[in-house]
Amino acid sequence: MQIFQFLQADFVLVNACFATQSELMHPNWAEENLQTIRTLMERSALYRRALAPIMLFAGVLGVIAATLGLIFHLDSTREFGVLWLSASIFVIAGAFFIARRQALKDNESFWSPPTRRVAQALLPPLTSGMCVSLVVVYLMSGDAGGGFNLLLTLVWLLFYGCALHAAGFFMPRGMKWIGWIFIGFACAFLFFLAVVQPKIEINSQWLMGFFFGVLHLAYGAYLYLTEKKNPVA
Repeated sequence: MQIFQFLQADFVLVNACFATQSELMHPNWAEENLQTIRTLMERSALYRRALAPIMLFAGVLGVIAATLGLIFHLDSTREFGVLWLSASIFVIAGAFFIARRQALKDNESFWSPPTRRVAQALLPPLTSGMCVSLVVVYLMSGDAGGGFNLLLTLVWLLFYGCALHAAGFFMPRGMKWIGWIFIGFACAFLFFLAVVQPKIEINSQWLMGFFFGVLHLAYGAYLYLTEKKNPVA
């Protein structure tokens, strides 16, 4: 009986200590989460201001890359892959410069916790798409093209759409919708090709120019025109 009373007293003491620790930890945990949410909401306007020129820049480069591919007939898979991978490198470098300039202009820290969250959301799908692209471009001979270019285009659309959707949790709401457009078209077209197996000739430069050029320009123009009316998304 004494042993039972001792164990019961010990159990009560442990529960009291646990409750005390929970009371001490819970306010800190809640405060940190509220601070993170508040920071993300405040940074939404900053992301929106930086996103408009980034989208316009990416759209212009997308149209230029598609035009060069059509004019110089860069139709082999290797030429097609090198062209658009090079364009993506320029877009990433330009986006980095534009975002950094906007952060300095607003006296904000560029590599802040919210920025790291956006980068962490973008990194997995973009890295996966880049690895798949490099493997395909490396393995394909110089004369391969056509269907391989279309497959590579759909892979890029799918991974890029996933990246935009992931980043959309920390950025303006429209980013998720743009991501779904890329994902939906890529999945629908892949399903169409697999089931129907149509014998159609599609120049992938036109698809790339539309999605990575025109669509970026349209979204960038929308952000730019609506920024003053609704600065926070």
